[in-house]
Amino acid sequence: MATKLTRTVGSQGMMFESGKLAMQAGGSVVVTYGETQVLATTTTAAPREGIDFFPLTVDVEERMYAAGKIPGGFFRREGRPSETAILTARLIDRPMRPTFKDGYRDEVQVVVTVLSADMDNPYDIIGINAASLSTMIAGVPFEGPVGAVRMGLIGGEWKVDPTYREVEAATFDIVVAGRRNDAGTIDILMIEGEAPDGAWVLLEGEGAAAPTEEVVAEGLEAAKLAIGEMIDFEQEFLELLGVRPQPFEPEPLFADEVFQAVDGFARARVERAIVAEKQEREAALDEIKDELNAHLLETWGEESLAERAGQVPAAFKELQKRVMRSRILTDGVRLDGRKADEIRALSCEVGLVPRAHGSSLFQRGETQVLNVTTLGMLRMTQMIDTLDPEDSKRYIHHYNFPPFSTGEVGRIGSPRRREIGHGALAERALVPVIPAEEEFPYALRLVSDVLSSNGSTSMASVCASTLSLMDAGVPIKSPVAGIAMGLIAEGDRYVTLTDILGAEDALGDMDFKVAGTKDFVTAIQLDMKVTGLPAEALAQALRQARDARLVVLDAMLQAIPAPRSEINPKAPRILTIQIPVDKIGEVIGPKGKRINEIIAVTGADIDIQDDGTVFIGSREGEGADQAAKMIDEIANPKPLAVGEHYSGKVVKITTFGAFVNLVPGRDGLVHISKLGRGKRLSSVEESGLKEGDALEVEIQDIDAMGKISLKPLGEEWAVPEGMVVEEAPRRERRDGDRPYRGGRDRDRRPRDRERRGEPTH
Repeated sequence: MATKLTRTVGSQGMMFESGKLAMQAGGSVVVTYGETQVLATTTTAAPREGIDFFPLTVDVEERMYAAGKIPGGFFRREGRPSETAILTARLIDRPMRPTFKDGYRDEVQVVVTVLSADMDNPYDIIGINAASLSTMIAGVPFEGPVGAVRMGLIGGEWKVDPTYREVEAATFDIVVAGRRNDAGTIDILMIEGEAPDGAWVLLEGEGAAAPTEEVVAEGLEAAKLAIGEMIDFEQEFLELLGVRPQPFEPEPLFADEVFQAVDGFARARVERAIVAEKQEREAALDEIKDELNAHLLETWGEESLAERAGQVPAAFKELQKRVMRSRILTDGVRLDGRKADEIRALSCEVGLVPRAHGSSLFQRGETQVLNVTTLGMLRMTQMIDTLDPEDSKRYIHHYNFPPFSTGEVGRIGSPRRREIGHGALAERALVPVIPAEEEFPYALRLVSDVLSSNGSTSMASVCASTLSLMDAGVPIKSPVAGIAMGLIAEGDRYVTLTDILGAEDALGDMDFKVAGTKDFVTAIQLDMKVTGLPAEALAQALRQARDARLVVLDAMLQAIPAPRSEINPKAPRILTIQIPVDKIGEVIGPKGKRINEIIAVTGADIDIQDDGTVFIGSREGEGADQAAKMIDEIANPKPLAVGEHYSGKVVKITTFGAFVNLVPGRDGLVHISKLGRGKRLSSVEESGLKEGDALEVEIQDIDAMGKISLKPLGEEWAVPEGMVVEEAPRRERRDGDRPYRGGRDRDRRPRDRERRGEPTH
């Protein structure tokens, strides 16, 4: 029998239901908020042999029927996960992964299926809470429940779980997930936030609050209260179900005696091997590993070493972690010798790629990112087929992480979840400062290629994107920079690290990325590995990130102080004109004939909107200007008058003359008698005129039916002085000829009556 529980969350009711759907899964629950509904299931399998990590998989399945849609594409069925589904899966994974007990190695799969999407309430928050519940119901060693909320900064106030429509009025949108610790307080596990598209416009108005570090910190504290209420709701539901976690005794990765042996031999060597240069450090550590194995082989013997072979690498990794953390906490010195708040050496360049519309190279220490900007017509805007109300985007950021960036050999192909996630973060950081479509009618694609990696490539991509956009001449509202923060915590002591290395990320307790302008935050992402930190720790990290961001911005502005005054000459020039809506059909013409003719003649790229806005793009300004003139002549035609001169094009040759196009949709006739320079021509071809030729003409007459008579202009068509124009001789009438009058006269001809067997007289 199904168990249900409902409670008001934010401004709407949320319902939990279990015991009805997916009963063979280890744990299943349906969560409904408004009319958005998801099914979450958690299943487990025995651990694989020799596995030394926790194999958690989170999948989000979007069903297009949830929004009453039929999937696009040839097969009309869901295919590979959308970018939204992948980002939501990562959003669910990040707070859940550190909540499983240490030492748990069973395979766990969480599947969140979107059953209904009301296009008003996002399903990501619902998915996190549903995944937490299904995992708790499955009884696995999960130290939850995990609660998640969305906070929107609207009108200077933080609102819990705003709708899509309400977020449009927000200057900051943030997702926060956490759990209750042993002391009964809420620990934040994950943060994902951004200033939405349009936030800059709101900030220029009245009553909107800028998302400064202080304001964001206030939002995090407000989120803790809402998370606590959500956790209470989940706990009440679990008690109704009578859920009890299964007993679990973790098996340590290594025995104490193994660690003591590794520590006794290698600690001093590891301390000496921790040098600033990454490759030198890694080479020294690899050498220590070989020496350690040789030492243990001699000490333990081959058989004993073989039995403990899986424990030695884990113990050596733990030793590295302890040495590094002790060095930072005790001596205040990091892996590369920097102080806690020190940034690595910075280098910024622009204009590297010759054919690119904009390009830059940003380097921070050993992290190096090349970014290239490409501008295109608005018809290149990306169409989105997901369960979000957003159906397109004109600013696109792609992030690539090839294996050579870490000196490794690996697969190159379609982007992995990590690459999609990092690209989305960099994209969100820049969206608020991208000029509006009305101000800058271009689609923008930015590509960040990581050429060398040693920590925080996503934030380097943010910096490189800003430089590349300014190099392309994009009038961004303000430069944006990003920095990654870390944390080392032991008991009551903690140290916040600025600009973390890759090893500091792997061996540390926090990965905190903050991007923004000099005035406020545009994007934020946090993943915590420890709990029980005071609220001041995050507030301090935000302040420290702001100081670092300002230093990075100064370095960037030395390379290029402001966006270039004009877009790159290699980028298409786009003109914008407005035509009456009722003239759109005339401009396009039957089956697109007229607009295609304009494109063929001018070489311009033309995009006509439903409201009559016309975007005209061309690699050369002359083509765009010519296309704009031709479209204007169709949409706003001026009356043709006798005596006016036109530069036309011959569009058709007939036996009696040549038709010349004067303006789009209006042709006139140059009679054959005006093409012979006083001589009679038997065909127009004798004049040398052919279709496609340009011809200067003058309007001689416009009759009552609107037919236009033209004469050619220019010396090559002038009749020599004194020459008399020859007229075609008239054919003499022969006996028996009878003028044809049409109609019934046809029946009066003798040969017709004879053919029908009628009297001919």
